[in-house]
Amino acid sequence: MSAHEQFAEDLALYALGVLKGNDLVDLEKHLADCPSCRKELAQLRGDMALMALSSAGPAPPKRSEQRLMHAIQREPRASKTRKARGSWWGALGWVTAVVMAAVAFWFWRQSDAMALQMAKLRNQLNAETIVLHRAQEIVATLTASDAQVVTVVAPNTPPQPQGKAIYVRDRSSLVFIASNLPTPPPQKAYELWLIPTQGAAIPAGVFKPNARGNATVVNPPLPVGVQAKAFAITVEPESGSITPTMPIVMMGAGE
Repeated sequence: MSAHEQFAEDLALYALGVLKGNDLVDLEKHLADCPSCRKELAQLRGDMALMALSSAGPAPPKRSEQRLMHAIQREPRASKTRKARGSWWGALGWVTAVVMAAVAFWFWRQSDAMALQMAKLRNQLNAETIVLHRAQEIVATLTASDAQVVTVVAPNTPPQPQGKAIYVRDRSSLVFIASNLPTPPPQKAYELWLIPTQGAAIPAGVFKPNARGNATVVNPPLPVGVQAKAFAITVEPESGSITPTMPIVMMGAGE
């Protein structure tokens, strides 16, 4: 199809006043340089005027009616073909690209979110495993048939602070539970000591009581197989000490 034929097909739409957009701009530019199309446009407009008069006056010439209807019927097919080639397929290509990009981005986000969720679940499982292992150790100490139970008290101090040490020598496991403990001085803490049958006192954990005066020490690092003669508590710096600072505020002897 030549350029002249292409614009000629748009003349019917232009004569009807429905040609829009770039097609309208291009046709008007073409009309400025094409006497043949200007003549055809004038004829189409004349035919349309005759058609408009047909309801109030004599019937228009059959030739004019046929020429106008032929031009109108021919135009949609040509216009649709051009738009299908130039606009529809181009738009479809862009839409497809955008959709594919959106789908790819969604899958990437889903994969990233799934990886984060898996990492979170692994961390949670590790934490729960540690807690479970710790609980199993405490239960094993509390229920051990060979556990040594020592009551640690402070004399002449009502309400009397009291603690109980449950110690399993063969596993070097120790659970200490205390109650009615007064708050230590500022920048100070309590320290539990294992007093062996032979040798110096062994640090067994630094702690502070809560608002109710309760405190616990669970499985502090201790040497293996040490026989406990007694357990004692002193007031030490918050970081703890390697030897007890006198006086001993609570003490209990083993059986």
